[in-house]
Amino acid sequence: MENFALLFHGFQVVFTLQNIGACLLGAFLGLIVGAMPGIGSLAGVALLLPLTYKFNPTTAIVLLGALYYSNMYGGAFSAILLNIPGDSPAVMTALDGYPMATVKKRPGQALFTANLASCIGGTIGMIILAFLGPALADAGLHFGPAEMTILLLVAMTSIGWLVGSNPTNGVVLTLLGILVASIGMDLQSGSPRFNFGNVYLLGGVKFIPFVIGTVGFAQVMKLMDEKDDKAKESGITERLTIRGSLLSLHDVKRILPPAIRSGILGTFVGVLPGAGATTGAFLGYAVQRAFKNEEPLGTGAMQGIAACEAANNAAAAGAFAPLLALGIPGSGTGAVLLGGLMMWGLNPGPLLFQNEPDFAWGLIASLFIANIFALMIALGVIPMLLKILAVPVKVLIPIITVVCIVGSYSDTYSFYGVIIMLISGVCGYLFEKSGYSTAPMLLSFVLAPLLEDNMRKAFVISGGSTSKVFFNSAISTVLTIVFCVLILTPVIRAILKKTGILKGKKTK
Repeated sequence: MENFALLFHGFQVVFTLQNIGACLLGAFLGLIVGAMPGIGSLAGVALLLPLTYKFNPTTAIVLLGALYYSNMYGGAFSAILLNIPGDSPAVMTALDGYPMATVKKRPGQALFTANLASCIGGTIGMIILAFLGPALADAGLHFGPAEMTILLLVAMTSIGWLVGSNPTNGVVLTLLGILVASIGMDLQSGSPRFNFGNVYLLGGVKFIPFVIGTVGFAQVMKLMDEKDDKAKESGITERLTIRGSLLSLHDVKRILPPAIRSGILGTFVGVLPGAGATTGAFLGYAVQRAFKNEEPLGTGAMQGIAACEAANNAAAAGAFAPLLALGIPGSGTGAVLLGGLMMWGLNPGPLLFQNEPDFAWGLIASLFIANIFALMIALGVIPMLLKILAVPVKVLIPIITVVCIVGSYSDTYSFYGVIIMLISGVCGYLFEKSGYSTAPMLLSFVLAPLLEDNMRKAFVISGGSTSKVFFNSAISTVLTIVFCVLILTPVIRAILKKTGILKGKKTK
């Protein structure tokens, strides 16, 4: 009841003209920033931070918090309509969002599903944050480098069978993604790795140009390769409205369970240091794979869209728990927000909720309002966004190409990003044409640096002892068992198939 009263006090703080205006502006800018490939929440928050110098701390954090949260909404727009993820969490959304929009001719319902699931997942995350925030932050501290190493190993092991019908192809591209992620400077030893004497590769392969090329520019090449009659069929000619984009009661019932599950899971993932919304979206999608779906995931399934969108929005809300209660940022965006708190003379930590209740609870209350604003704006622009799919393919190709080039250049501020985009685009096109899904490569590319960093820290702390890493605590022991099960299950299944035991069970 005390937390409820404090939350109500937070709403009283937010419900001023200045704070509501800041929340609305942040929600609007967050959607735009999220929908534009190459910018992302980190750049958006960093660019707006200097503009908040003259604001009072509560208004400033309301603006930045709303921008960060609504950015998760915007990332789905370009992923669904153009197959170009606006940010890394939207990579999972593109797996089902784009096929649902183009192959199944349901772009409005795909966007509505993403927006509704985002609202549900975000609301769950905010409720948990409001009532269990400090407790969750304390629980997140139990996930040290050893626990995070095992968790990321479980995630990496799941990639091979998660995406695509051929697990072997998934494993091959997962390993390729790890190899590409290792290019650049070794931050611990200071020695270059796989740069082939090229000074540009010392900085590594940047994610935004890499994903824009592998997914977006590869799609451009695929459209150019298609015949004219087939390309025309991919266009949307009928008039699309908000009413035509509404979901049926059956569709709502289908997406509610995955949205609720992923909302709870994503919140706990967001609390973990360094996990972030990308890991939340991936795990939400992986968990949904274990449940029954009316349509296979990866073919335009609504449950797939709902699972990853609810998870990444919940993770964005959950990330505020360690930031406010412990002063520990969970991502680059969180680090920028932490810098803003210190700039405004505030010290994040357990005493923040006691010493600055207006600020802490005002921020949490503003996230609820930003959630509503973001949903209203997102649903309101659906008819305008859907006009993208009505554009003829011959016109759409140069438009998407320009978006790819601008997005890649804006991330690196040099043509190095454009070159990465072009090379990865050609490779992505060849992979897709050969029947290899590029999603495992993208996912492993994102998770590999986190895995390497945590694994090295874990071995340094344990003095090189493997047992102290994998069996360091009850959490790491349980995760190690799960990891072993994931590895041994395909082997045991193959043995049973060869012996005829598994086949015999199926025929009975």
